[in-house]
Amino acid sequence: MNLGIIGQAVGLFTVTNIDDILVLALFFAQGAGHRHSTRRIVVGQYLGFAAILAVAVAAAFGATFLPEAAIPYLGLLPLALGLKAAWRAWTHHREGGGDEEEAQAKQGGPGPLEVAAVTFANGGDNIGVYVPVFATAGIGGMSVYAVVFLVLVAVWCFAGRFFATRPVIAKVLARWGHILLPMVLIAIGLLILIEGGAFGL
Repeated sequence: MNLGIIGQAVGLFTVTNIDDILVLALFFAQGAGHRHSTRRIVVGQYLGFAAILAVAVAAAFGATFLPEAAIPYLGLLPLALGLKAAWRAWTHHREGGGDEEEAQAKQGGPGPLEVAAVTFANGGDNIGVYVPVFATAGIGGMSVYAVVFLVLVAVWCFAGRFFATRPVIAKVLARWGHILLPMVLIAIGLLILIEGGAFGL
């Protein structure tokens, strides 16, 4: 196995997914104390990233399931999820439920499809980076990239959970996570829409 390709795959994944660690930490903080929440988040992260890989591999072979013009509109997914989370936090606060733990207990943490949607939307622009790399790597090289990427998804999940469970960070996320998560999701959604020129922005 070519160590050069492995090194390139690690570098490419790290550069294109560094912001995912923050989002994962927020998801893990939201699911803290709930049974199976870690499993749901990991499954969602893998579903979302597998979808990114599938589209990138298909495009490298010449199939375009996702037209380039449609990629900026993926920003609507995290934007909608962020607005939904913000509405949930606001209504809970308005009803006098200042106890964030009670709100999180009702939610049970994020579901796999919610995590997958954010992962796919946040990584939609990565597809444009992966396609030329995959196309020139050939089937063997592409397989190495895919395996390395999927291993690194687990590393990313571990890192997100690690940060979310550090006492200082966990305390901040427990207190402000219900506000930070919607803000981060809305910011990601707007960035994708604006950078991609969606709706003529």
